Amino acid sequence: MRWASALVQELELRPALDAVERALRPRLGDARPDLVVVFASPHLRPHFERLPGELHERLSPRALVGCVGAGVIGDGQEVEQRPALSVTAAVLPRVELRTFHVGAGDLPDLDRGPGRWRDLVGVAPAPAPHFVLLCDGASFDPRDLLQGLDFAYPGGVTIGGLASGRRGDPLFVDRGLVAQGAVGLALQGDVVVDAVVAQGCRGVGAPMTVTRCRDHVLEEVDGRPPLEVLAELYEALPPEDQELLQHALHLGIASTSLTEPTGRGDYLIRNVVGADPERGVLAVGALLRPGQTVRFFLRDAAAADEDLREHLDAYRGRRPAPPAGALLFSCTGRGRHLFGSANHDSAALRRALGDVPLGGFFCGGEIGPVGDATHLHGYTSAFGLFRPGGG
Repeated sequence: MRWASALVQELELRPALDAVERALRPRLGDARPDLVVVFASPHLRPHFERLPGELHERLSPRALVGCVGAGVIGDGQEVEQRPALSVTAAVLPRVELRTFHVGAGDLPDLDRGPGRWRDLVGVAPAPAPHFVLLCDGASFDPRDLLQGLDFAYPGGVTIGGLASGRRGDPLFVDRGLVAQGAVGLALQGDVVVDAVVAQGCRGVGAPMTVTRCRDHVLEEVDGRPPLEVLAELYEALPPEDQELLQHALHLGIASTSLTEPTGRGDYLIRNVVGADPERGVLAVGALLRPGQTVRFFLRDAAAADEDLREHLDAYRGRRPAPPAGALLFSCTGRGRHLFGSANHDSAALRRALGDVPLGGFFCGGEIGPVGDATHLHGYTSAFGLFRPGGG
């Protein structure tokens, strides 16, 4: 298994592809890539129709997927709001690849059997496939599809993101373009995809149990109104955290009720979207149920940096050998906007795992697993780390 990534900043298609080819060929050797993943900034819009076909002519991959991103990531660089093209290529022996397109009207009912979901994407359940999923967020909400893939392929990992270009920008699949929906890539065989999902928050206060709720409304935790608990927490926090609590408060929901959550990675982070002071309740961006373990979280640059380092260090502890390649799906709210400088998440990967070939883009929503389910996130960096099955 061999991966290579190239990033070029060029407005014209031919010089951009010439530079991509010059960068990739020495790193791939004589082998043609089996997979190409391409991310383009909106500045290349005049060339979108030609882009996938031209890449096919030059590189002859078995599969190609990609989309438009407000910022693109490749070869250790993160380019935001400027012209750029990122192309990541991989030689994947003994790996089956299948691309697919799904529209909003194609999804089966969630109560249908797994066979309907397997028919939808055309992928057998064994060996367990892994998925890269790229979606047009303007026309397609991926959450039902994520549930369906988890249901039909319980041994797989799904990563990806929502395109962040202008409404109407296409998705790329094989030699052509798709205007709406989602494009996906399934990988089966001698490949493992490890996910590192850093949601960029740190917990404050103690874990609590939901004792009363209604849909998205949190009415009681540990038998008390959540705003009452929050007021007590506010008084106990240092001034800088008191300020954060007023505009960067989130609720973490334990990813499973079967184990005691011990770290930030055990929680699915969701926005606090409203409050009713008279009733003392909070509205959050998730459906709640009694008995869940929850905790308040705060988000800022320092928390996001610490969270990412912690997740990557933990991965390195589990997998001392670095992956062969990686894809990064990072929120448009991260990057320079959050950290004040470029290349933060790419540099964190390099510090933790070495010079792993890395491609990706800045998303309008990030896809990755927390616990035993795949979710759509915000303000998150979701890495897919690829290695041979025996690695």
